[in-house]
Amino acid sequence: MKALQIVLLMFLFSCSNQTQTEPVRFMGEAQGTYYSIIYFDVQQRHFQLEVDSILNAFDQSLSLWVPNSLISRVNQSDSVIRVDPFFTDNFKIAKEVAAKTNGAFDPTVGNLTRAWGFGFDASKNVDKHIIDSILEFTGYQKVRIEDGYIMKDDPRISIDFNAIAQGYSVDLIGNFFEEQGIENYLVDIGGEVKAKGNKPDGAEWKIGIEKPAENKDDARDLKAVVLLKNKSIATSGNYRKFYEEDGIRYSHTINPKTGYPVQHSLLSVSVLADNTAIADAYATAFMVMGLEKASQFVNNDPSLDAFFIYTDEEGNYQTFMSDRFRAVISEEY
Repeated sequence: MKALQIVLLMFLFSCSNQTQTEPVRFMGEAQGTYYSIIYFDVQQRHFQLEVDSILNAFDQSLSLWVPNSLISRVNQSDSVIRVDPFFTDNFKIAKEVAAKTNGAFDPTVGNLTRAWGFGFDASKNVDKHIIDSILEFTGYQKVRIEDGYIMKDDPRISIDFNAIAQGYSVDLIGNFFEEQGIENYLVDIGGEVKAKGNKPDGAEWKIGIEKPAENKDDARDLKAVVLLKNKSIATSGNYRKFYEEDGIRYSHTINPKTGYPVQHSLLSVSVLADNTAIADAYATAFMVMGLEKASQFVNNDPSLDAFFIYTDEEGNYQTFMSDRFRAVISEEY
């Protein structure tokens, strides 16, 4: 699991020009969180039933909260199982990001996540011996797809696409709208956002990036506002999903190499990319890498931009952003 920090700003639409197309807007629930959709369609078609159907089919493939989903069966079975296109697409993207980040992102981190008390069936059962034993069958190099079947080097390997699947589902809905001829839309699923085109007046979409909170239940305030067009943005952070024990705060972001929750000054990172699944995966990878390594990675990859929020030595919030990200900042608080 990961924190959801991007909040959709109030959508402002002027009614003074009666010739403009009215927005189609609806909200719902999916993947244990919300979705919010806005689009402009001259035919004023309402696609909520179709969207719900797509998201339900997606859950049947990749949701760890659905007992009989494909990914649940893959994780529970010792036998070889044929996978579907949803699973295959997420697997390929996950393996690609894992390789490029040298394992900072890893889809086989599921057992570690649950051991530390996070995830759908978490038990918080952890000590050095347990972590070392889990690491023996953790690693993206130990899983592969051959002839449409998922192959695991060890049957105990647990695959977890939570750090990529939500972004992928945003892309699915975006693809559906484009197939219907809708060119101007905003899809937000749990804070992972894809924006296409403009509003009828030519204005770009505005997306808020949340300011890290001291406590997980604190009110949500904005740290920055981004203007988005034909881009996706995803955020990962450590300040909403954690627990404290014996004075130590344990983050839900697990380093796949060490097996332990990350502990560094980086509080959240928002990633801009052409693809929401890619943005989602790299946001998690950068939280594992930390500010210095992640910022260097972004500066060397022209397909990515990022906005980092971290604490300095005095505990004050600071921000750092890639040069290209600065161009889309509308406001910073």
